[in-house]
Amino acid sequence: MLRGIFFSLLSLLLTSCTGMPEGVTPVSGFELSRYLGTWHEVARLDHRFERGLTQVTASYSLREDGGVRVINRGWHAEKGEWEQAEGKAYFVTDPRTGHLNVSFFRPFYSSYVVFWLDPDYRYAAIAGFNTNYLWLLARTDQVPASVRQGFIEQAKAAGFNTQALIWLNDISPKS
Repeated sequence: MLRGIFFSLLSLLLTSCTGMPEGVTPVSGFELSRYLGTWHEVARLDHRFERGLTQVTASYSLREDGGVRVINRGWHAEKGEWEQAEGKAYFVTDPRTGHLNVSFFRPFYSSYVVFWLDPDYRYAAIAGFNTNYLWLLARTDQVPASVRQGFIEQAKAAGFNTQALIWLNDISPKS
């Protein structure tokens, strides 16, 4: 009986971080080949695993098993060193839907939901499994004010606390 309860709780824990926030819908028509490469983190909500990091990039490439290799890298000025984490991601339903599960600490996976993507794959809004996880990514570390404002409006409409956003290049638009 205890074994059954343990495995039920473990199963709940392993799957509880793979959903998405209410009000967030992954993009359809997603093209992984266009998404691969390096993205710069422009804005994020604070969380312990990126705290203190600047110049953050995320690089995506194909894995031999059909998944996506993820390398997140950022400069930690206080420590005076680069920090890097490598993970892997897999599509939740199909490769045309921008919803993946990503793991940096196996066997634990969490959601990576692309809920906005410009047609030229220059800017992307990413959510986690709840409204505590939000990123604005871009192919360069600078984005136009119109993109920033559009991101804020979409994120706010989806229930994110946009006033808590950290802007990595210290140019903060009105939330």
